[in-house]
Amino acid sequence: MELATRPGVLSLAVGLPAADLFPRAALAEAAARLLATDSGCLQYSPPLQPLQAQIVELMAMRGVRIRPEQVFVTTGSQQAMDLLCRLLVDPGAPVVLEETIYDGIQLAVRSRQAEVLTVSTDPETGIDVDQVETLLARGARPGLLYVITEGHNPLGVSLSVEKRHRLVDLARTHELPILEDDAYGFLYYGDEPEPPLRALDDQWVFYLGSFSKILAPALRAGWAVIPEELAPRLSMLKHAADLDTPSFSFHAISAYLETGSMPRHLAQIRAEYRLRRDAMLSALEEHFPAGVRWNRPSSGMFIWVELPREMDATALLRTAVETEQVAFSPGGVFASRPGGHANHCLRLSFANSPPERIEEGIRRLGRVLRVTLSSAPERGPGSP
Repeated sequence: MELATRPGVLSLAVGLPAADLFPRAALAEAAARLLATDSGCLQYSPPLQPLQAQIVELMAMRGVRIRPEQVFVTTGSQQAMDLLCRLLVDPGAPVVLEETIYDGIQLAVRSRQAEVLTVSTDPETGIDVDQVETLLARGARPGLLYVITEGHNPLGVSLSVEKRHRLVDLARTHELPILEDDAYGFLYYGDEPEPPLRALDDQWVFYLGSFSKILAPALRAGWAVIPEELAPRLSMLKHAADLDTPSFSFHAISAYLETGSMPRHLAQIRAEYRLRRDAMLSALEEHFPAGVRWNRPSSGMFIWVELPREMDATALLRTAVETEQVAFSPGGVFASRPGGHANHCLRLSFANSPPERIEEGIRRLGRVLRVTLSSAPERGPGSP
């Protein structure tokens, strides 16, 4: 983060949504209306029931039928993730994570001193369900399995239909809670994606949703969909953590949703992010050298790049910042197990830069790669 945010650095590193796409005018109108008419919007308050009902409508757009009583609002989805880890994972208990995964879940399970059991990820279809099944067949009893259904962070892959059904079947058979992170479920760039796992099961799938990527991160608004009988226990944990949600933000979001603007806004950001994704893919084709591979995500904000195995992406980052003023996220940041399996990889974010900046950033990074590859010692016969 320190390198990527230096003044003058063109950053393709951090997963920020595009600030120019925030619906500032509509949110300002909603906030002004609230401040003029409802002094309670600035007060401590219980969960905002109108917002819970509106989240039910949002979930229906993702193909999930729920009741307002199953919606638990939180200070961002990261808080929901942390609270559910505290609820579901006993100290020292095992959890199942992909070997390359969002670092936020790694922090959340680390706070429980969890034993991390890792499985690999297929770049086309998502988490290796065979490996999950093998762990369970051998007697593992994880507190949870974490999965990102759409727009995987950092790998960009979306889970196949077949794997969605298999994971839910395993959860039911082995009584395995699945923590489904759907932060990018509304950000798809082709046909509407398959419904999330929560559409297939309402007992063992705990769903995480977020307004950060579809409205604005600073609102700090997220939600979990849980079995309603667990809501009192989750409320106790949340009360100990922060006493209350950012109530004004939640009132403002509810007032914004009341206007019916969300479907149009979602269509707008999907169209712009699709343009930016395509700009990055075209720039990669033009400027990256042979021997470098990347994926084509159908949703989310990220493209995963694999360099030749002998390259170290963390060292490359420092070179890129110092010589070309361009930054990315090195793959090792997302490794949930030791061994260096992701050290030669990097994550690029296309959401926060317009196409011309993306093209310039990839051109700079391509120059760094070519210079680095040309100066690397040749590998002789039999070299790894």
